[in-house]
Order: sequence, then structure tokens, then C-alpha cells
Amino acid sequence: MQLTSTAFGEGATIPQKYTGDGADVSPPLTWSGAPEGTQSFALICDDPDAPRGTWVHWVLSNLPADQKDLPEGASSTLPSGARQGKNDFGKTGYGGPAPPPGKPHRYFFKLYALKSALDLAAGATKQQLEKAMKDHILAQAQLMGKYGRK
Repeated sequence: MQLTSTAFGEGATIPQKYTGDGADVSPPLTWSGAPEGTQSFALICDDPDAPRGTWVHWVLSNLPADQKDLPEGASSTLPSGARQGKNDFGKTGYGGPAPPPGKPHRYFFKLYALKSALDLAAGATKQQLEKAMKDHILAQAQLMGKYGRK
């Protein structure tokens, strides 16, 4: 399975538009190669370089199996049945990169192909999603972008 974005490539800088310093909208994402038997997708975006440990920016579950992309700003226009979880900003939905000044941080967008839909309520945490999908992952893909402040 492969996950890409038209906004930035693997290991490249995430444009300011998709960060807390810009419009703070989710970037466009596209995926391909989901295995047969995929019933839903889940997505987690997090920053393992945050000063207090991994910082969660986006939690999504129950994206339909026929979904192949998320357009720019998808956090506000998700397909029916999809659910957004709580990020570490204390909000439901996408919260873009907003690292402290210094070395750029890495942001991992991780997509999971699942063999079933998950029984998770809106507002679930990353930990709750990971626990719910533990025995349901068929494949996964990731895209890493970087962002830093001077």
C-alpha cells in the first residue's frame, strides 16, 4: 500500500498552509494498493519529536473501503460513517504542525487498511483507535513530512 500527497513528498517540508502557522487545514492525501478484504481505513498523524513525547495531530477511523483519497481540508468534509478522534490539542479533527522553534519535527501520516469497520465513537483517542484496530490491520502505509520554526 502506498500513501502520497500532492502537497509534499516523502521527507519533504510540509507547506505552511497545512500547519498551525497557516490555514491549519489537512493536506490532500491519496492512497493505492489496499489489499483484498479491506473493509475500512484508519489514519493517524503524529509527531514523535515533540518535547513531551509523541504529539497526536489527527485520528480518523471508519473511512469507507472504496475511499482512495482525502482532499485538502477533509477534516471538515468527511464521508458518511467516518469518525474523527481527539488530537493532543484537545480538539476533534486535524491540528497542524506547530512545533517549538528549533530543529524541524517529523510528522507521520499513517494509513491502515482494516478487515472491518471499528466500533469507535467520535472523539476516540489514538490509543483507543490503536487498541480497536490491533487484530484488524491488513496493511499499512505512511508518509512523513517535516516542519520547523526558526
